[in-house]
Amino acid sequence: MSVSQQDRDITRFTVKSRLWSSVALPLGVGVLLMQSPACAQEVAASADVVGSYAAAAEVDEVVVSGARGAATAMLDLATVPGGTSVVDSAVVDKGRVFTNQDLLAFQPGVFAQSAGGADGIKISIRGSAINRGANFFRTGVLLMFDGLPVNGPGGAPYELFEPLGLSYTEILRGANANALGATALGGAINYVAKKGSEADRLQIRLEGGSFNYEKYQISSGQVIGPWDYYVSFTASGRDGFQQQSEARSAGVMANLGYRFSPDLETRLLFRYRETTNYTPGALTQAEVRRDPTLANPLNVAQNTYRRQPGSTFVASRTTWTPDDKSELEVGFAWHDYPIDINGGVSRAIWAYTDLSAVLRYTRDHELFGRDSTTSIGFLGTTHLNGYQHTLVRIPTGVTAGLPVGTLIRRANYDGSDHVVHIDNRTEARPDLTVSTGLSLIHVVRSTEVSFPEVNRPYKRDDWDYAPRIGLLYSVNENVSLFGNISRSVEPPNDWALLTTPPAFTSGPATGLAMQAMDLKDQTAVSFEIGTRGRARIGEWTLSLYWAKVKNELLSVEVQAATPTSAALTAESNASPTIHQGIEAGLTSLLWDGQNGHRLLARQSYTYNDFSFKNDPVFGDNELPGVPRHFYQGAVTYEHPSGFYATISIDHASKYFVDYANTVEVKPYTLLGATVGYDSAKQWKVFVDFRNITDEHYVSSVNTFYDDRGTDQRRYNPGDGFGVSGGLTVSF
Repeated sequence: MSVSQQDRDITRFTVKSRLWSSVALPLGVGVLLMQSPACAQEVAASADVVGSYAAAAEVDEVVVSGARGAATAMLDLATVPGGTSVVDSAVVDKGRVFTNQDLLAFQPGVFAQSAGGADGIKISIRGSAINRGANFFRTGVLLMFDGLPVNGPGGAPYELFEPLGLSYTEILRGANANALGATALGGAINYVAKKGSEADRLQIRLEGGSFNYEKYQISSGQVIGPWDYYVSFTASGRDGFQQQSEARSAGVMANLGYRFSPDLETRLLFRYRETTNYTPGALTQAEVRRDPTLANPLNVAQNTYRRQPGSTFVASRTTWTPDDKSELEVGFAWHDYPIDINGGVSRAIWAYTDLSAVLRYTRDHELFGRDSTTSIGFLGTTHLNGYQHTLVRIPTGVTAGLPVGTLIRRANYDGSDHVVHIDNRTEARPDLTVSTGLSLIHVVRSTEVSFPEVNRPYKRDDWDYAPRIGLLYSVNENVSLFGNISRSVEPPNDWALLTTPPAFTSGPATGLAMQAMDLKDQTAVSFEIGTRGRARIGEWTLSLYWAKVKNELLSVEVQAATPTSAALTAESNASPTIHQGIEAGLTSLLWDGQNGHRLLARQSYTYNDFSFKNDPVFGDNELPGVPRHFYQGAVTYEHPSGFYATISIDHASKYFVDYANTVEVKPYTLLGATVGYDSAKQWKVFVDFRNITDEHYVSSVNTFYDDRGTDQRRYNPGDGFGVSGGLTVSF
């Protein structure tokens, strides 16, 4: 049964419609470490030439050439004994900025891919949430706005993550994010909004291009006495590369600050955004190769879409520096995020409201006669409201004869996540810093299906811990080595407790969970070694990690949608698994000509090796879901007048789509280019070319247990060849 076009129209917003690089990766780190101090100083002397471009290319150590927030953040993260990176939005804004896939490009260890070209991208770091598909709540990584958590017991929704209006984004992989209160395997991503001191009084940005893509931003920022403000209004839309992939969004972000004195500042943060994303569904690989613009016929017939009718994030953060040795930060956030999923024969209306608090006290002192810094912190999020109503959308199968809108099932969710952490960094020697920490984690999960009434409530209330220790050794002023050992703890999302079995076996709710599963927390013990620094080859970061994971939370589609039933997804604890890999980033100044001409290269390489360990069914099979090898490279020419031109390449190797390892996703290589002009004052313009060779490729997959070597509809195609342009004018 088809849904009328009117169903689509009523959800529209009023927004207007319509070569691998020649520089190799630093695989021979030993060679780099043997560079003489003179060579290193030669490169350091040219750091001011590399400038902010290098600062945005995932390096972890940089010479600050100004008061840019991104450069300061890099210096802070350079003291972390593990893999980190910073994204400078000033560089990202030189090309198309549609979704977080654009923002998180070139980040070692980060796999960020869209399905259908919309906001709901899949994000995985070190195999976190490896099987969680696009358009799901994000999990496995703590996502934050200005140091305040977005994640709740249900995970993190995606609609508020508008990539424009940011100053920079911090990425702390694995246990390197524990000082923020993160305890998940993937670490944390912290999105930092612009302040009034970083903005123009009025700025207008316009983007548009292929697939009827368009995006608008109007922003303003100023410093007025002790006040400063930044506000950004955005709206975007595109008809989509695939059929049934239309996307619309509109929102506002504001950052208001007041400085009571040089020692006391408070900020009020606000975000509101609405999105509607139509869902084209998955295809077979043969269909992707033949015509990736098609949608799954069932999704077209059922007119499937997901709407976030209006999510709100209101927060405050106050920083007090009573003296030059201590700092106290206090923050609160209120987060409300309703969701309306029209995914097939049924409709799911979700409502979540969370309250979060952050407290952190940091003090510089002496420990055993050595310089030391200790911080004590608290991060907590509690559900104020959580429920899901499943309604009849298309009367068919077990709901045949029922009126549209009839309640099929009501599920209630409650819970909280609280983390108390203490961290210390002590200079054991002038060239050696020891970092230690311990997190105590309190997890509450509560669910109940209250209709059809079954009276089987579920609740768990547990404590756990996550210790860590790390070493940071400075070989010289330009090269450092690091290593760390840590334990991570990740509880299941509350909604995951009510994925399929045990399910109703009769009545309109047939196939839907009737009570919660008793899922265990995912834990892991991780080891990491690496290096960061600067030498003749450029500025680099390199991490190698190994993690033994227990009770890994894995998702799998157990039943695809049919004309008479909804898709069903199950979450379960796996037998022991191993996650290991390499994360490498390199930024190089290839040529420094006279009068400001220069040629730069930036590269990011991630090696993912995730597998079972003696599983009774799957043995030592690889875990499906992400490429084993993922590379991004770009070479940029910059002219002193402000003109720039970039050529780029993305390569993903093959990987499995099922746990039985019977079907592989084909590898792909994409070519891109960007040409632009930056006047550095009043206006900027660019033209961005994506997938120049019009590669037909798979961007993400819906994993399955065993496809027995057959080509099923589990593959989400990436965009074909597209051109977009943009203009930014400042007043």
